Amino acid sequence: MASAARGGERSGGEIRVVLLGYGLAGAAFHAPLIAATPGMMLSGIVTANPDRAAAARSRYPGARVIPNVDEVFVPGAADLVVVATPNATHVPLATRALHAGLDVVVDKPIAPTADEARRLQDLADSLRRMITVYQNRRWDTDFLTLQSLLDAGSLGTVRRFESRFETWSPHAKGGWRESGDPEQAGGLLYDLGAHLLDQAVCLFGPVGDVYAEVDVRRAGVAADDDVFIALRHTGGVRSHLWLSKVAAQLGPRMRVLGSRGAFVAHRLDPQEAALRAGRTPGGPRWGLHPEVDAYQLSHGEAVEPVEPVPGDYGAFYRGVEHAVRTGTGPPVPVAQAAYVLDVIAAARDSARTHTVVAV
Repeated sequence: MASAARGGERSGGEIRVVLLGYGLAGAAFHAPLIAATPGMMLSGIVTANPDRAAAARSRYPGARVIPNVDEVFVPGAADLVVVATPNATHVPLATRALHAGLDVVVDKPIAPTADEARRLQDLADSLRRMITVYQNRRWDTDFLTLQSLLDAGSLGTVRRFESRFETWSPHAKGGWRESGDPEQAGGLLYDLGAHLLDQAVCLFGPVGDVYAEVDVRRAGVAADDDVFIALRHTGGVRSHLWLSKVAAQLGPRMRVLGSRGAFVAHRLDPQEAALRAGRTPGGPRWGLHPEVDAYQLSHGEAVEPVEPVPGDYGAFYRGVEHAVRTGTGPPVPVAQAAYVLDVIAAARDSARTHTVVAV
């Protein structure tokens, strides 16, 4: 691998990517996008699970299925690793990868705390490697469409941003995501909350203070599964965010109220469902919801459909390829992900103390 000004800068050849983990994140959200990215090669998949290994071999016959992660951290094994393993392993695996001279993508949340995230960035800087965080929801259709409306001034001055990730899953499934162990970084606030908070901060800037309600509703679950967060952005916008596994009736995905109009997104971005179904990313209708009224712009009683901006999760990995190839900044800086972890910590403090907490 030809390196120059910063670790990861390359003059040519495909970037060899090894994916750590082939659960839902690895199989649906990472492997298909890596395989579809020009200039990248999915050269290896690490999983010790026999069923997952068989599925990986079937779909990606050109990738080596590796049972032990230790085989990845040896000279010449890869150029970049993607950490798509349980949250508790993100920091130790990213640390090992950096010390092995590899560039790194880490699924969100990058770490349980902002301090740990910032230490990873410091380590990457000292070793002249690239590290970035997989915040794919920045490329959701609803998010991109809202960004385009804000850029055009269609809503005027935004006063309130409402955003929801809700499901009806009333029974516990077990596993680390429902564990109350802080080291596991389970629960909705770390999981989908990392997305909603990242979107809110990207759209409306830094947060002055936070009020949160963080609850555990289901029997047999120890991690938060029903969450409400209210943010006061320093620019004046109020964000209200909901996360729930126990919503028997779903609210709109987004509702944004401005001085000139309102935007409503009624449906979740279709890319996750398409990836889970095994579809290959790309094509003329990729990232577009089939319902014509999925996104609407309102001015009082006057309601009109909004032409959506197609969702594009592949843009993240194209950004990674460009960053590794050229030595420029990654698509999602770790500093931004660390700031979201600061907001998550403030939300937990707020829920525990029943107070509004400054960020």
